[in-house]
Parts: sequence; structure tokens; C-alpha cells
Amino acid sequence: MDCGFQKEANWFRYRAAAIIVEDGCALLVGNSNEDYLYSVGGGVHVGETAEAAVVREVLEETGVRYEIDRLAVIHENFFDESGGTLKGLNCHEISFYFLMKPRGSQELHSNSYTFGAREEMHWIPIDELDQYKAYPLFLKDYLSREHTGIEHIVTDERMEKTRC
Repeated sequence: MDCGFQKEANWFRYRAAAIIVEDGCALLVGNSNEDYLYSVGGGVHVGETAEAAVVREVLEETGVRYEIDRLAVIHENFFDESGGTLKGLNCHEISFYFLMKPRGSQELHSNSYTFGAREEMHWIPIDELDQYKAYPLFLKDYLSREHTGIEHIVTDERMEKTRC
């Protein structure tokens, strides 16, 4: 059971996610239910640590066991969906993003499904991330510079939509 809930039109989730980089490419996931790419990861189960959740989710989605390098980002994200599985919901998600240790190979053994749709893995060159509709929004900027500690990033995509 994931740590999250929905009450009326409000949806909240505690998520653990991976930043996986091999040969200058970031691993992102897509599926036929959504019109965007997203990071490998998923809901933390009740009684599960974020570290255990990210290792589990990465293995479930990629078919490969990656090791954690370090906690990289705590991300608070506010968004609403006009389509997809969360259509019409006011969403609030807190995610722990872990940088995973490179394996030296982009070979995966994925056989993952979400909400009945097969997930497809995509290795996207970091310098081309801005050409894709991909979440989290901070990823390209984050991967383009050096880091020394844990970053706390807050994004409010509801505000981004009102500025357009």
C-alpha cells in the first residue's frame, strides 16, 4: 500500500525516484496513458524506507538492480492534470530523488506496466532533455551542473500554466 491518499479532488503521494545516468544519457519512462516522460520511481509503501522503495521501483521498472549513490533531491511538486490518470485532480507530491551508481551499460530488462499500460524506457541525452515533455521539470538543469549536497526543490506547475 502506497503512502498517499485522495480526498475529493485532492491527491497526495510520497514517492521515491531515481536519477539514472549512463554515457551522458538520463533514463526516463513513458507509457501510452500519458503524453510525457517521467523518472523511474513510484510510491513508497507504508512501513518502507525511501531507499528501499527506490531500489524496489528501479528493479521493477528496469529489470536491473542499481545501487544508490546518494540522496540528491527532495522535491515538493504541486500540479494539476488536464489529462491522463490524474485528470481533474489537484496534486501534491513529495519525492526523494536518489542518484544511482552508473553500471557502465544502458542494457535493461524492462517488463513494467502502470495502470494497465506497458512502460517503455528511454535513454535521453542530457543536452537534449529540453526537447522532450519530461518530468521532473528540474532534471535538465540539475544534470547540467555539479552538486555537493542534498537540494530541496519546490515546483508549482499550476503557476507555470497561468503564466503561459
